[in-house]
Amino acid sequence: MPNHFHLLATGLSDTSNVRHFMYDSKQRSGWSFKQQFGCHLWQEGYYDRVLREEDDPAGVIAYIVNNPIRAKLVTSPADYPFWGSFTHTRDDILEFIAGVPDWKPPR
Repeated sequence: MPNHFHLLATGLSDTSNVRHFMYDSKQRSGWSFKQQFGCHLWQEGYYDRVLREEDDPAGVIAYIVNNPIRAKLVTSPADYPFWGSFTHTRDDILEFIAGVPDWKPPR
């Protein structure tokens, strides 16, 4: 996405500091981007949602993978190069979410 990203992180502990991670990563990448291109990279703020053990992550993953399609950047997830996983292939992810309706963020 041009001004934001989606991250699904697992295995976080009670001492994980998502706020610090987001601030630090946006600060560093945004500063570097502005030095190079002269404009802001990120929209302000961030939104986080904790998935509970009983929540099915497939809908959230479908939402993330299909976000560039909803934004009309591409017509297929395969055409958007900026998504992936450290633990699963793109094909595995697409197979996992096949037929899963997108998760709807709470309003």
